[in-house]
Amino acid sequence: MTKTLIAFFSRADENYFGGAMRYIKVGNTETVCRNMKEMIDADLFKIEMKEPYSPVYMTCIDEAKRDRQNKARPELVSYPDSIGEYDTIILAYPNYWGTMPMAVYTFLERYDFSGKTILPLCTNEGSGMGTSEHDIRKVCRGADVRKGLPVTGSRAAESGSAVKIWLKSNGVL
Repeated sequence: MTKTLIAFFSRADENYFGGAMRYIKVGNTETVCRNMKEMIDADLFKIEMKEPYSPVYMTCIDEAKRDRQNKARPELVSYPDSIGEYDTIILAYPNYWGTMPMAVYTFLERYDFSGKTILPLCTNEGSGMGTSEHDIRKVCRGADVRKGLPVTGSRAAESGSAVKIWLKSNGVL
């Protein structure tokens, strides 16, 4: 029997929604992952930074840009003890500067993903997956990294049918 982990990074607070700023209590990526958890039998793990980015959107993007330029690996609050029991990892994150947040790199670099299937999902407001699929392949050598699903963040709550189709096409649903 296969076992699935949904590992995700998400940011609430002030967010960009198609040209305007809006405060949200639950991040877009987390919204998609919670809905996905209702569709499939999977464990859920939230990738959280010990020192989170600012709740102010413009400050947050500056912090994220600095971390990307410095190839930072922010310390995380916690980690799964092991990913050995999982065959499939759904890796979900927002698009930060054309790829995934540096905290996701911190998470990925901790484990050996050889022989595992990774399904990337990236929330964004028009920038798609960026280089994240390629970047995951570089970090997770030996993993079967499948075609990712870009989800418009401001439509995260309405993404269920696209997520369902993607999960089915990857044999998870």
